[in-house]
Amino acid sequence: METLVTKKVSIVLRPIMIEVFDTAGRIRQKAHDLFMQYGLKSVSMNDIANSLGISKKTIYIYYADKDELVNAVVGTVIKKNQLLCETDRCNAVNAVHEIFLAVDMMKELFRSMNPSLLYDMQKYYPGAFKKFMEHKNDYLFGLMKANLKRGMEENLYRPDLDVDVLSRFRVECIILPFTPDFHNNVKANLAEIEEELTMHFLYGLVSEKGYKLILKYKEARHKKLTADAKK
Repeated sequence: METLVTKKVSIVLRPIMIEVFDTAGRIRQKAHDLFMQYGLKSVSMNDIANSLGISKKTIYIYYADKDELVNAVVGTVIKKNQLLCETDRCNAVNAVHEIFLAVDMMKELFRSMNPSLLYDMQKYYPGAFKKFMEHKNDYLFGLMKANLKRGMEENLYRPDLDVDVLSRFRVECIILPFTPDFHNNVKANLAEIEEELTMHFLYGLVSEKGYKLILKYKEARHKKLTADAKK
């Protein structure tokens, strides 16, 4: 049974907890924005503090060091990415449609992403990089396998596909544009590169029925872009 004292304590603690959550969340979001724009290595804790108008000591109340903050940002991005992927999978009419939805999501994600992000993570933040690799090798690999099997069952993909090989190939292609040798020699942003690679992959999967769907979805997308441009 809740006593009057307990009620008073909960009333006092509740705003404090909300304030802690809001401050930690603001720090994490600002760090995310700066990391996406400039990469991980070049953004300091001072940069994050100055952008928020707080002291660096305030950040250390919520995050012990930059490693912990990077881990928190990466963990949040992965959870959001997985939620979006599950939403797209549920909303997709078919396997080809799911790939188109994934392209839209990746374009939004990569539009403002610094190409050095993964390289910085691998070299300077191995804990966060391990978390990302588990996401890629487990979740994204499984997601791709499910899409290939779905497409084959719907007769939209060729029936002779090696699901394991192509799923592994696809998830490796996702990180290819982040390698310095690649992005330093290609005159396109990450969003454009990812769309091109994904569509190239999709064309290699589809049956004649699936190919017609690609043309249908591309035409619909072109019409929407044209209409949006006129607004």
